[in-house]
Amino acid sequence: MSEDGYREEYVELATGKIHLLRGGAGRALVVLHHSWGNPGWTPFCEQLAAQFDVIVPDMPGFSGSERPAWARDPRDLAIIVSNMMRKLDVEDGVLVGLGFGGYVAAELATMNPSRIGRLVLIGAAGLKPEEGEILDQMMVSHADYVRKSFRDDAMFNDIIGEPEKELRELWDFSREMTARVTWKPYMFNRRIAPLLGDLGVSTLIIWGERDGVVPLECGRRYESLIPDARLETVAGGGHAVEMEEPDRVADLIKAHAD
Repeated sequence: MSEDGYREEYVELATGKIHLLRGGAGRALVVLHHSWGNPGWTPFCEQLAAQFDVIVPDMPGFSGSERPAWARDPRDLAIIVSNMMRKLDVEDGVLVGLGFGGYVAAELATMNPSRIGRLVLIGAAGLKPEEGEILDQMMVSHADYVRKSFRDDAMFNDIIGEPEKELRELWDFSREMTARVTWKPYMFNRRIAPLLGDLGVSTLIIWGERDGVVPLECGRRYESLIPDARLETVAGGGHAVEMEEPDRVADLIKAHAD
């Protein structure tokens, strides 16, 4: 157990080893990270660990988890994450997806909702905006893409600062896996929308008002397509709203899980 109250674990699956961070106690809550990789045990995780058994995996092919060479679609990652949850005996848990992790969470929920008691999509990709587009991270530098995930440069500098070599390497490694599974079409799947109407999982959708990566329109579409869904917009928030406003976002999730 680290001084910050979490521990590292590995889950052995036939598809490869999954690395995760885990802390807290209570109902299981799984957090799926952004496309730029798992930043570790953040203040957001710490806030949630006061009420939940928080499980933060490196998704397959990212950071410390083994890369499935065959995976070419977010649905492939969703299948593996679902198997991980089964291996960890997660039942009636809370599944939280951040950005690209929200895309994977939405895929998982449409395929295998049985272990999900509550779903939370935060700035989730996966749906094609009818107007505008999801920011293509392959067209900008790693640092510029992450910078655009925050409401402004001041917030990026406050939370990230000057990225060290290890962090830049994480972003580079993560971008490679992201390209493997989200290329053509980029960051959306036309097969998700028709399935959401039968999703019987109570869903909270959280969006930063100033999200510059995934348009707020996508949040409104998720809300209109999922029968039991509610959209909460965080004033002034960017795409990485859970890092900018960890207390606010954690409180919304805690209320949703009750």
